[in-house]
Order: sequence, then structure tokens, then C-alpha cells
Amino acid sequence: MELAAEEGDFYLTHSAFSEPGDLHSLRWLPSDPSELAVAVRGLLLHRREGDLFGYHMLEDRRNEAEARYVADILRVLDSRCAKALTAQRSPSDRFFGTGRDFALLLCAFLRHTGTPARVRCGYASYLTPGFHEDHWITEYWDSDFGWRLADAQLASPEAMAAYRISFDPMRVPRDDFLVGGEAWQACRLGFRCPETFGVSGSAGSTGMRMIRASVVRDLAALNKVEALPWDSWGIAQTAEEDLVDAERELLDIIARVESRGGPHADLRCLYLEHPGLRVPTTILSDTADGGGQRGKHPS
Repeated sequence: MELAAEEGDFYLTHSAFSEPGDLHSLRWLPSDPSELAVAVRGLLLHRREGDLFGYHMLEDRRNEAEARYVADILRVLDSRCAKALTAQRSPSDRFFGTGRDFALLLCAFLRHTGTPARVRCGYASYLTPGFHEDHWITEYWDSDFGWRLADAQLASPEAMAAYRISFDPMRVPRDDFLVGGEAWQACRLGFRCPETFGVSGSAGSTGMRMIRASVVRDLAALNKVEALPWDSWGIAQTAEEDLVDAERELLDIIARVESRGGPHADLRCLYLEHPGLRVPTTILSDTADGGGQRGKHPS
């Protein structure tokens, strides 16, 4: 299969968020997507995964997940350990982040080594039994297949066993990960319960407002604005009771395009033509440790 030239060029070039900088260690990255996913898994530790790897995470390191840019993540890693990016690291030498960081770092490595890639925001059914967990993964172009979903957080035997995964992490089934638009459609049509979508164990972090925010973030990510999971702007900030029919209809349109992953021109137009969807210069963002909101500058 061939990817249209304009779309391929768009997802092959870096965003401000995925730009890795000029670290010399990037020269030794492999080009195989599966090997890159394993490398990412060896560099990062999810803030909820300390027990999985036998490591007690210090509270003052939870805020590492506030890093917006891959260049900053790599600087932290480089300062912590001088090993190659593909070398084994102890848990204490890894970067402590979220699913978004796994997705963005793999996306950056793929783009850097010549594979078109993009970050997707949605919900995984394989992390928490009976629940659709707020999650981020990577979508990359496979010339033999098309766009494939990949979850670098699963790319180790320990993670596969802990989450009881039976599929290839580089070929995440579409039924097991719903992008924001698919979750919106499923709940709007009554096929799924909105309260089973969100952040497990976090009061008030489920339901249609959460799903709506994922629709907005996924559209931004498809436009190479890979926001933090707790960033909020525009139509995502509207209280559920204040949302008007025209806004719901716009979200329905976005959801249909996101669910198909395109057309690329439609993804660009929707994002650029609606102020309530574009990421502004300053946004509100909950802190990674669950504190209050504060101004952020995404670019």
C-alpha cells in the first residue's frame, strides 16, 4: 500500500513535541519498528508500574511526566545514564511518565528513522479488566498493511505477562483500543456505557466529558500537536450541561473522521477551521500530581 505523498511527508516530519534534538545517541537507533518499541519500553516506566518492575517510585519523580517535549525526555535520560538508548537500564535510570510518553517517544523514533507515525489518544480495554482505560498509543505506517496501532508500553515480557496480553504489541487490535472518536460514537449510540471510559480509581474521571476531551486531544495529535493527557482547551472545557447541539454535531463529525483515521485533508480542515478545537498559545493543564490548574504554553 502507498501513503499519499502529502500525508506521508506530514507524519514523517517532526512536530515541536516529537523533535528529539541533536543528541548523538540517536545515530545508533535501529530502523525496525518492533526494535524501536523495545527500546522505548527500556527507557520509560509508567508512574503506575513501579510494582511491576520491583521499584518504589519516589513522589518527587512523578512530575517528570510534565515534560512536553521528547527533547526534554531524552535530556533527562541522558543525564541519568550514559548508556545507549537501546541498552538495558535499571528502573531508577528510566524516565517516569505516562502512556502518552511511550506513544510520543516511539512516534519520535519512528519519524527519526524514516517511518511515518502519529500519536493516538483513546481507550484501551486490555489494561484494566472490565474498563476502558484512558490511554495513548502510536500509529505507524506499514506499507504491506496500512496504518497499524502499536503500544510500546507492552513491549517487554514483564508487561505482556502483567497485563495478560495475547496479541503482538506492534499490531494492537482495533477492538482493543478505541480512539477518542470511536469511544464517542459507541457511547452516543448507546453501544457502550460512558462510565466505563476514563481513568480507573480516580473519582470524577469517567463519562462523556472525559471522552469528549479525548476526541479533542486525538484530533490535535493527528495534527501533530501531541498534548499532555491533562491538557484542556476549547470545546473540551465546556461543562456537559452547557454543551449545545451544534457542538455535539461537530463532535459527531470529528468522531467519524477520527474513527477512519482520515482523510488527511479533513483532519487538517477540522482542526484549523474551528477555534474551539485548535490548541491556543496558552492552555489550562492539571498538574501531573493531581494539583490545581495553571497556564501552559504548548509550543
